[in-house]
Amino acid sequence: MIVDTNIVFSALVNKNSKIATLLLRSEQPLLMPKYGFVELFKYKEKICAVSKHSEDEVLELLYELIRHIDFFDENSISAEALQKAWALVKDVDAKDLLFVALTIEMGGLLWTGDKQLRMGLDALGFDAFFLPTDDAG
Repeated sequence: MIVDTNIVFSALVNKNSKIATLLLRSEQPLLMPKYGFVELFKYKEKICAVSKHSEDEVLELLYELIRHIDFFDENSISAEALQKAWALVKDVDAKDLLFVALTIEMGGLLWTGDKQLRMGLDALGFDAFFLPTDDAG
């Protein structure tokens, strides 16, 4: 399963959430492009402010979460997967190119909280999404 950065953000903001529990207890491999780690670091202060947790608490939880995520080298994504992903995201949300390309490359499911991205991709025939159920976890 490919994890979008916004899912990890959500887990960091509310460490007792269903999302955090699913990430920490997932029995299937969780993947994220290396760029996702940069995004997480970039918004560390915002996460601290929104979550009302100290920086140390956020970093501790981030460490626990990233122990469950394998960061994938974007340079290993095939040109074909990148082209397919670009055709899908260019008019929806170009910032999600690497997440969609990795999903295509791995033949996996994308876990994103971005409803606009899901709706836009779904309209283009891309439906490889992980949607947690109420009884998941």
